[in-house]
Amino acid sequence: MNKKIGFIGLGNMGIIMAKNLISSGYHLQVYNRTLSKADELDPAYITKCQTPADAAKGVHIVISMLAEDDTLRELTVGEKGILKSLQPNALHISMSTISPETAQQLADLHEEAGSHYLAAPVFGRPEAAAARKLWICVSGDQHAKDIAKPVLECLGQLVDFGESTGGANVVKITGNFMIMASMEIMAEAYTLAEKNGLSRTQVADFFGSTLFSSPIFQNYGKVIASKQYEPVGFKSKLGYKDARLAFKLSQASEMPMPITNALHSRLLTAVAKGWGEKDWAEGIARGVSEDAGI
Repeated sequence: MNKKIGFIGLGNMGIIMAKNLISSGYHLQVYNRTLSKADELDPAYITKCQTPADAAKGVHIVISMLAEDDTLRELTVGEKGILKSLQPNALHISMSTISPETAQQLADLHEEAGSHYLAAPVFGRPEAAAARKLWICVSGDQHAKDIAKPVLECLGQLVDFGESTGGANVVKITGNFMIMASMEIMAEAYTLAEKNGLSRTQVADFFGSTLFSSPIFQNYGKVIASKQYEPVGFKSKLGYKDARLAFKLSQASEMPMPITNALHSRLLTAVAKGWGEKDWAEGIARGVSEDAGI
């Protein structure tokens, strides 16, 4: 098996995923807009690239981990994008949280170019990425899934959501919506408890070990109850982007989602207040606390 692959996007998650691939024996052709970020990787196992096209050149697989639809589109189809050098029958694995519409557009463009595209967005914070415990949702052509499987299994557990290219992206958007909604209700509940003289952390510990015994309520519950939002795992501005994706998808699907509207407003407010670089748990829970006057 060819152990050289392209890797594009070294953000909070991407850098950890890249380290895991290196420790699994892969040599990475890496591109990041701030290329100095690659200095965190073992130099013996990477080739720094000046463009996405360079990162995709001569490899059978290229992975992208990028934050925005427009960024992914630009770095894929732009003048120095992935498709300028991706060889025939090679595979682009997109692990970004993007709209299903963009995913289908990119899949069509790859097919026209004679290459393959696979949607593979992930669930998990950086600590889950470091432990190789990401949940990786995949959708697309079965041949592409077969090619991607050995690489993706170095990063986490795969769950197949069919051959419709955007299927995994729909799952990712709906999942992030539920996480945001859970954070909002926890923030409201624990703030209500605080305003009535109770310990936020005691209430969170009780619910996290009884009625709501699940990772989201246990992990985010602890963060929200204690108001300890560092280190930042996922920025509020990215949470706002995901709220926009959920809102857009609900409109296109003629699916009323009033909670999505509220979350969209909550995270837009966080960004407007200058909290865009703060953790999305802070963007939500701090907003609730400020609304409550505490």
